[in-house]
Amino acid sequence: MLMLPALLAVVLSCGRGGVSGVEDGMVENATDSLFVEPPLGFSPEKYTLKEDKVRRGEFFADLLMKLGMDAQSAYNLSSACDTVFDVRTLRVGNKYRAYYTADTLEYLVYEKDRLRNVVFKCTGPYEVYGTEKPVNVERKYADVTIEHSLWEDMLEEGVSPLLILSLSDIYAWTVDFFGLQKGDRFRVFYDQKVCEGDVISVDTVRYAVFTHAGEDFPMVMFDQGDGGNIYWNEKGESMRKAFLKAPLSYSRISSGFSYARRHPITRKVQPHTGVDYAAPKGTPVMSIGDGVVTSMKNEGAGGNVVRIKHNSVYRTAYLHLSRFASGLKPGKRVRQGEVIGYVGSTGRSTGPHLDFRVWKNDSPINPLKMDSPPAEPVKAGFRTEFEKAVAECHQMSDTLKARNLAAEIFEYL
Repeated sequence: MLMLPALLAVVLSCGRGGVSGVEDGMVENATDSLFVEPPLGFSPEKYTLKEDKVRRGEFFADLLMKLGMDAQSAYNLSSACDTVFDVRTLRVGNKYRAYYTADTLEYLVYEKDRLRNVVFKCTGPYEVYGTEKPVNVERKYADVTIEHSLWEDMLEEGVSPLLILSLSDIYAWTVDFFGLQKGDRFRVFYDQKVCEGDVISVDTVRYAVFTHAGEDFPMVMFDQGDGGNIYWNEKGESMRKAFLKAPLSYSRISSGFSYARRHPITRKVQPHTGVDYAAPKGTPVMSIGDGVVTSMKNEGAGGNVVRIKHNSVYRTAYLHLSRFASGLKPGKRVRQGEVIGYVGSTGRSTGPHLDFRVWKNDSPINPLKMDSPPAEPVKAGFRTEFEKAVAECHQMSDTLKARNLAAEIFEYL
């Protein structure tokens, strides 16, 4: 117990900015205002407020007349919109606020989206202008260990689920997000944008470490300024690899790669040189890499099948599709992540699933054990800057760990 005060003093000294390049309060309090909200042009408290949503079948002029304007005035205001607002883009379900003096509609504020409003001055001279809500950038740190599911565990830790989307995009070529196991762990340093208390995006993940089976998979954000990849492992290799880890979002793997599987329909023992992903009918299926469609047709037992040649070494096939993607045809070049079809149960099948197959040098291989070489590494001219960025990320991580340890000690005391 006597050691705790000394340990606490050391931890607190680290947390006060003893590490170069890390500012005090960067996790809890760092906010940078992106926008300053322009004035609405009137004082809302002076008026009577009515709030509602755009109804189905309601046009802009209809809405104005419902709110009390006559037909001619509604036409004049619609004309005043000019290039500020296209009245044809009025969306069902969007909120609006109407402000009145007595029975006269003075102003209408339409919520164009989560960040932008359009203000209409409804008495002459008519005016239309846009406003933007204030958005703050918060720098955050999350340390989540999987107990149930990544989604549940992040929510329990108070982390926005939007972070999952960013992580799944960055780690798409490294982590099978549908095969996460209990004990897997994510440590992430990131920025999130907040508007009126709601997280609207998590679009800057600065540093992350995914731990699986005792092995760490770190990621560093580093921009070379060429408009290309910005996510790398600590060796300077791109996090983007030649192939996606999986061609779809699936519920489970219902059957693996085997040379001695008993077929669920024929009951005969025969090779199954692919992986079956159970998923609802209509789930989009994506090409795992760039390539050319060599075939798309019904192949009997395989049902509707798309075949893609990626290069001189790799080929893939996607079986039992309910239908093909619109515009797809043999000879078309597809990009990694492009939708090529949708999960179905065509051919010899007991239910909706994707039978996914890969060939390397014309020999079938297990898709779950396929190695995928990394894309182009950090350019030689940026190696020194990159290594500096990695070192700063390590310092950042150490400071955050120290702060977490301090919090644990305080709780213990």
